[in-house]
Amino acid sequence: MTARDRTSGRSRAAWLLGPALVAGVAYLDPGNVASNMTAGATFGYLLVWVVVLGNAMAWLIQYLSAKLGIVTGRSLAETLGSRFGSDTARRAYWLQAEVVAMATDIAEVIGGAVALWLLFGVPLPIGGLMTGAVSIALLLVQQRRGARTFEFVVIGLLAVIALGFTYGVVVAPPDPAGVAGGLVPRFDGTDSVLLAASILGATIMPHAIYAHSALARDRFTADTAHPTDRAAGTRRLLRATRWDVTIALFIAGTVNLAILLLAAANLAGVPGTDSLEGAYAALQSGLGATVATLFAVGLLASGLASTAVGAYAGAEIMHGLLRVRIPLLARRLVTLVPAIAILAAGVDPTWALVLSQVVLSFGIPFALVPLVWLTARTDVLGAFRNRWWTTAAGALAAVLLIVLNAVLLWLVLSGG
Repeated sequence: MTARDRTSGRSRAAWLLGPALVAGVAYLDPGNVASNMTAGATFGYLLVWVVVLGNAMAWLIQYLSAKLGIVTGRSLAETLGSRFGSDTARRAYWLQAEVVAMATDIAEVIGGAVALWLLFGVPLPIGGLMTGAVSIALLLVQQRRGARTFEFVVIGLLAVIALGFTYGVVVAPPDPAGVAGGLVPRFDGTDSVLLAASILGATIMPHAIYAHSALARDRFTADTAHPTDRAAGTRRLLRATRWDVTIALFIAGTVNLAILLLAAANLAGVPGTDSLEGAYAALQSGLGATVATLFAVGLLASGLASTAVGAYAGAEIMHGLLRVRIPLLARRLVTLVPAIAILAAGVDPTWALVLSQVVLSFGIPFALVPLVWLTARTDVLGAFRNRWWTTAAGALAAVLLIVLNAVLLWLVLSGG
């Protein structure tokens, strides 16, 4: 192989990267920021292990989602929609998925609104409308310019997010012993379990599972004239996807951990830092205007990018499960209503963000269990079905998430 051939091969491989980076923005939405910041400010390094565990599970889940889209040429929602035996069951499943999608919208729009308020003093309801308007613009880019252009825009915002949220850790690094101690799994009361569920709900987001399969479907096709070529093309796409997911989740995991560590090292015990605005003020006071401003800029980029990906996922859920499409603007306006209503009602935005992530956590099994089941089936993926250990790992992740949610519900109801 000549040097030119190797360069050309690397260029083609690089072209295959992108869908996971777009889906990975869901792992860096304002709900993640609120959950990780609150966890670090309230419990220090206690829940470091939750971020690490969630990111490890997210790698497997996102890879399975992309694999389903590549091999079948259909999204998870489309695949499920075609397998329900009754319209009632299909609509009921869509309803819970739609509630999860709206919880996602609440987190992302509120986060963008808070960032605009911190940076420019924009009233929260107006900031929410501005965030929604930008998400519509980004979705129009996806519709009119194609998946690749959309990916470039979102990846650009991802770079801003990474810079905004990691700079503070460089300026004020965490305690290594505290970080190491935080890797030991444990809780400290009901609130720590609530935050753990919130972190997992923000890390392993149901809409990211739906979105990734659709993004892979929209970007790739392994179909060729000859079955042998098709199989070889699919294997090549899956290899590239493993790299894509690894890069995306490494970035997302590093940034999420940086947010928690920034709060644990600099905000633990500081009054008022369990809210985004309080954290911003404390960062400005303790670490300077540059760190605080970059934090707010990262939050704004997070809200803008993630709300576009969330709206994309919501549209795909509706199309796949209900087999209908409604105008993009109409859907975006409808899903904005709950977030704008919360902002207008004066509900604490950080608490609304954290609770929205808990809702997402309860929605995870409804996306994850079918994903593991479908990707293990020969009649769905053929020769590319999961190996037994992959299915076992996916099932274990689902069980852990379901158990955590059950424990959370019991603790909250019992007042423990």
